Amino acid sequence: MFQTLRHLLSLIRFSHTLFALPFALLAALMAWHEQAFSTAWTDYAPFSSTTGFKGFGVRWKELFGILLCMVFARSAAMAFNRLVDRKLDAANPRTMGRHLPAGILSVTQVTTFTLLSATGFIASTLLFLPNWLPFALSFPVLLWLCGYSYAKRFTSLAHYWLGVALGLSPVAAWIAIRGEQVLASPADLLPATVLGAAVLAWVAGFDILYACQDYEYDKSVGLHSLPAKLGLRGALRLAAASHAVAAVLLALLPTVYPPLGTLWWCGIAAVAALLIYEHRLVRPDDLDRVNLAFFHVNAVISLGLLAVGTLDLVF
Repeated sequence: MFQTLRHLLSLIRFSHTLFALPFALLAALMAWHEQAFSTAWTDYAPFSSTTGFKGFGVRWKELFGILLCMVFARSAAMAFNRLVDRKLDAANPRTMGRHLPAGILSVTQVTTFTLLSATGFIASTLLFLPNWLPFALSFPVLLWLCGYSYAKRFTSLAHYWLGVALGLSPVAAWIAIRGEQVLASPADLLPATVLGAAVLAWVAGFDILYACQDYEYDKSVGLHSLPAKLGLRGALRLAAASHAVAAVLLALLPTVYPPLGTLWWCGIAAVAALLIYEHRLVRPDDLDRVNLAFFHVNAVISLGLLAVGTLDLVF
């Protein structure tokens, strides 16, 4: 049983939850912080010693709900992707060693895991009651997440489909905490929307980089991907443009969420430097370091922004 669980966690690359989870947690901190201070943004005062860390107004049941929703939603989407792509993976030299093509896990095992994860995601949204929005939105969100698995079969914009999927995480966390305020004033959702749009552009950019590894295979079987459509050089340029948009949106976030300021902008400068480094690692004639760019650099970016955003709100 433990061996099977280990294989399932490896199947969905559980450690890669770090890509989206920090942004959901950052949006949650922003939402709790906004609820903790009743002053208008024009009268906003820096975090003071009289309120302490409790000034965030963190509610632990909501935090637990966000963690469960993120883990279950990503697990369901990744396992479903492996099911849908198992025949393509078996024919691709880069992926034929994955669990389903290699027979390490069975279709029945992965299907059961997918259904349990999807059920766990929907059930976890009940932790936010009486805010009913997370439960109501869990079904269309799950459909969008699983729909990504088919996107590359009919559109070259599949990378941006994935970007939307991960960009929903900060928006969903904000709605989960501020449900009534969002219904009363949709403009309340603006900070999370800007953060989500930045995540969308960031994820799409690094997914284009990652897809460059399958350039020849995608072309040979007629799969729609931007590297197959634009060529490696064109795809890398579009990935760089997407990351530039992400950096700009992250830099603009304090204009719609004033508690973020100097520390945040210092963090964005570091992010921009990391993104430039990421693109220097990958060239049309040298894709050997894609995994380094994809896994290591992006994990540093997501965790780093969570740390910088938290510190900026504290100080």
